[in-house]
Amino acid sequence: MQERHVPVPTPDGPMDTFIAQPDGAGPFRSVVMFQNVGGLSETMRIMARRVAEKGYLCAIPDLYFRLGKIVLDPDSKMPEVLQIRQIVLTTLKNERVMQDTRALLRYLDDDLKVKPGPKGTIGYCGGGRFCVLAAGTFPEHFAATGSLFGTRFVTTSADSPHIVLPRIRGEIYVGHAEHDHHITPAEQQEFNTLLKKCPVVSEIETHPGTEHGYAFPGRVVYNQRAAERSWERIFAMFERQLPL
Repeated sequence: MQERHVPVPTPDGPMDTFIAQPDGAGPFRSVVMFQNVGGLSETMRIMARRVAEKGYLCAIPDLYFRLGKIVLDPDSKMPEVLQIRQIVLTTLKNERVMQDTRALLRYLDDDLKVKPGPKGTIGYCGGGRFCVLAAGTFPEHFAATGSLFGTRFVTTSADSPHIVLPRIRGEIYVGHAEHDHHITPAEQQEFNTLLKKCPVVSEIETHPGTEHGYAFPGRVVYNQRAAERSWERIFAMFERQLPL
């Protein structure tokens, strides 16, 4: 496996992006991964390496790049960390993240290591919202979407992710936590209902006994069974939609 950090040009300056890819000359099918609240952390790099082990090039943009280098512990209860978390989250506007996604897609299109054609996307927590939004905003790019314990899928704002659901192509897998303090069961159900009405092939699971963040090894909420089931579903979807 090979790893590298690259500066992706954006209108607001270079966006640090971590790339994990298989050994060899390539080119490889690519996957865009969206961070959780912790930022471009070692945990996120571990997730990207898991994707690269399956033969894909995985790119994680640092969506906090406008603020400098910020990595947070999602499990921390320190008041100072909670304050910083609230501040940085205000910078992750849907429209701005899609602007950053557009810049990353342009970069990947010019990368000789990336095979032309459909891409995949995976997102966690707020990133679970962003990957859905990206799949519907750039349907010509994304054919396989994996959203885990996502939040704020359905809002009253003009850029709410549910609005783009009918434009998503290929397949989408959604993994909900049963006990998720960031999204109510009613919100989950509303999103599920809207998604099932769309033409995209969808699979939706609520993992029993899990909490928000269940897929991350090393966290107190990690649930190996649910995490592995989600990986199994996502990689099966990739095999169907993103042939190597």
